[in-house]
Amino acid sequence: MRLWLHVPGSPAPQGSKSFKGFRNGRGILVESSAAVGPWRERIALAAHNAMSGRTLLNGPIGLELAFVLPRPKSAPKRTTPPAVKRPDLDKLARAVLDALTNVVFSDDSQVTSLMCSKRLADIDEPPGLTITLEAA
Repeated sequence: MRLWLHVPGSPAPQGSKSFKGFRNGRGILVESSAAVGPWRERIALAAHNAMSGRTLLNGPIGLELAFVLPRPKSAPKRTTPPAVKRPDLDKLARAVLDALTNVVFSDDSQVTSLMCSKRLADIDEPPGLTITLEAA
């Protein structure tokens, strides 16, 4: 099975968690990026729609993630430089894997192949993410 989906929006990394104290005897951990929750929800919704009622995948999964990051205002107007600054590619991928868990597959340990890329958006190109999934 092959699945392709596009998620518009500004990709958000899943960073570290911060300790914010205790409540009811339990430690409270908070995501370091406020944008990652809504970004994961957008990915999960797009994946849910792409699955069109299919059951969760069980076997090995190959993923290709192509991130298009928002173009900074400081970027040259005629060329697009490489995306060598934050966010880190591994943290962007981590957010996607968590968003797809229990929507496309039951555990992200099923991902046996992961190819990721990030680039800045070309002039007038919207940011987003393209996911290509190959399941056995």
